[in-house]
Amino acid sequence: MGASSNWSWYAALLCLLSFGAEVLCDCTPNGIEIQGGNFTLTKELTSGSLLIYSCNDGYYPYPALTRICQPNGSWKPAPKRFMPQKCKLVECPDPNVLENGDVFPLEVQYFVGNETSYECYSGYTLRGSSKRICLPNGKWSGSTPICSRDSGSACPDPGIPPGASRAGNMFEIDDKVTYICNGELFLVGSKERVCLENGQWTGTEPACYYKHTFDTPREVAESFGSAIKGTLTSTQSLDDTQEGRSIRISKNGTLNIYIGVDISESIEKDHFKTARDAVITLIEKIASFSVSPNYEIVFFSSKLYQVVNIHNFFNATVELNKVIEDLKKFEAGNTNTGTDLNMVFKHFEKQMAYIKRQAGDERFKTHRHVLILFTDGAYNMGGSPAPTVARIKNTVYMNHTVKNHVGARDDFLDIYIFAIGKVIFDDDLQPLTVGTGGDHYFRMPEPSKLKETFDSIIDESEVVGLCGLHKDYDNLENRESRKKQYPWLAFVNQGKKRKSCLGSLVSPDFVLTAAHCFTFEDEVADITVEIEDGVGSSVKRVKSFTLHPLFNLTAKVKEGVPEFYDYDLAIIRLEIPVKISDSVRPICIPCTQETSDALNLVGESTCKQQEQRLLTNSREQLSFLTKKDPLVAKKTAFAKLNENRDLCIEKALMAPGITTKDESVAVTDNFLCTGGQEYQREDIACKGDSGGAVFKNFNLRTIQIGVVSWGTRDLCSDTSSMVESNDESRDFHINLFRMIPFLSQNLGDDNENYTPLKFLKN
Repeated sequence: MGASSNWSWYAALLCLLSFGAEVLCDCTPNGIEIQGGNFTLTKELTSGSLLIYSCNDGYYPYPALTRICQPNGSWKPAPKRFMPQKCKLVECPDPNVLENGDVFPLEVQYFVGNETSYECYSGYTLRGSSKRICLPNGKWSGSTPICSRDSGSACPDPGIPPGASRAGNMFEIDDKVTYICNGELFLVGSKERVCLENGQWTGTEPACYYKHTFDTPREVAESFGSAIKGTLTSTQSLDDTQEGRSIRISKNGTLNIYIGVDISESIEKDHFKTARDAVITLIEKIASFSVSPNYEIVFFSSKLYQVVNIHNFFNATVELNKVIEDLKKFEAGNTNTGTDLNMVFKHFEKQMAYIKRQAGDERFKTHRHVLILFTDGAYNMGGSPAPTVARIKNTVYMNHTVKNHVGARDDFLDIYIFAIGKVIFDDDLQPLTVGTGGDHYFRMPEPSKLKETFDSIIDESEVVGLCGLHKDYDNLENRESRKKQYPWLAFVNQGKKRKSCLGSLVSPDFVLTAAHCFTFEDEVADITVEIEDGVGSSVKRVKSFTLHPLFNLTAKVKEGVPEFYDYDLAIIRLEIPVKISDSVRPICIPCTQETSDALNLVGESTCKQQEQRLLTNSREQLSFLTKKDPLVAKKTAFAKLNENRDLCIEKALMAPGITTKDESVAVTDNFLCTGGQEYQREDIACKGDSGGAVFKNFNLRTIQIGVVSWGTRDLCSDTSSMVESNDESRDFHINLFRMIPFLSQNLGDDNENYTPLKFLKN
């Protein structure tokens, strides 16, 4: 031990003597251990390595969160023998700031798990939580308790959050209250609030944070989600008007989203990947709403890397799928020294000026701008971004203000900051946030849950019923993940012979499947549908089932077609509607307003427009499902359209039993044709796949285009359902675009006791 210590001392001395000659020295591991926790090193013990401490939930590293290895071989901050590094129990802000009431128990400090209760003095009424618990993230559960009485003031008492002091006890119109945090706490939220004529306070309720305090994914999802939904859950129209917080998006798009991701050395490499993947999730989820934003996406350190250029959106030269592909390919690299945050805002300002020139002053007034930054705020070059943010506000607000401290154009600009990393410069970052309608500053030192956070912003009541929504990034090796990827999947069991088909949930009441799955002997009592909606048994009873009236399996026996599958479509009505959730959602079907919204078709769209958007190529890639452990697997095939269709359907003449020489007798225009291996081997359907959806994903919304019906060859075995086509095998699927009268009659009747789908007029 002594020899090792002497050598470390000698190495450090040698490094100091050599430092003038630009010799970089390694740091030593002496004194960096942490009691009760762990640490990681980004570059081992070499110069520039970031030492990051971690503790179990409810604890935080003390006295340092991180250390950096200096070029001279010393740690900054230096370990101290008299104050060894340890994991310290998380503390919550002092709740004994309650006015006109008492807090029990009275303690000097409050730690994780401590519970408090609140009582008001006689004549005062309690608002907020009567009991609160100190949580592992350094916050109190519930809401701020306030003891107040009806004084006739214009605004209610705004209260005092734990750990804070408030100046101002008058609550009339134009009165102000200001907040500061006590001790080593810092303020998050509105430092100043003003009483308005409508009885509301400006800004958001402040909170006092310790450096170890953080926002949970659920908190961020609720706050950020509620704020940004004011932009995303919009009503589309052909004009560019705006109504309050609900923007009307025109066909060309008047929502501009600018995203910047910090990739400097102060951000861990894993955090960069997490933030990048979270950005992908965010824009995929935004695409799930009925808006088509224009995007500018950059990564930055001392340099700026433009991955997505908003100019391309205005020139209509980029598609969202290409944007996601480019994001997935981008890597941070290893040369990201320095941070210039001001450069990012200047770049966004420049792009905003371009938009203004392109749109003109009047149309620019209708544009809404959302800036989202992921950074720790540790900028060491380029100066403060504050003046640039002020110019951006001036550009958007156009110096237009109204009475009562609220800008007339405040709703047209939002700047959100996601503070990530172990060491966050809150004082520099918080003033950069801009916007109304919810929090805009989120503190997430451990950003591993960012993707989950953004995914959950759409899982609330007002959007949970949107058709075609699904999750596609989870681990697909478990049943629950596959349910969420195909939340419309249904298993149809019918008849005394227990034949089993697949189906698709198209509304809470109805399931779509193939007509040939049923026989004349089947009765309603014999049929069940399996959908795991978490309400009672997954086996759902059936109220009725309806086969297409033109389906007739023996209609063309005399013409050489022993089994004729035209109009092979059936609708099942469930006895009790399923409960919609993130694992049970309806699929979108053609020629409905719901599908037009999913396809971002603006105004009075038509069925033809939907078909042109979904079936655009002569070989259109489509998917369908097959039963495979742990639930199902996806198969891929290509529909042969236009000039390719005739060569595809002629293979129907090779099906067993067919003797006609005219393929159009067996395969009418109501079928899509897939299979073969002309360009690549495609998957082929097996018997158990019948009735399943033939679908296509569009901006993370699933649209059903067909129903699996019949094929020319049975190539499947008992041991495998994942089988590729050969030269001769072909599958034929009912084209739902040809079945609209039947679908609208049974799914769109306003007079029936169910929620109808809105079918298009044209």
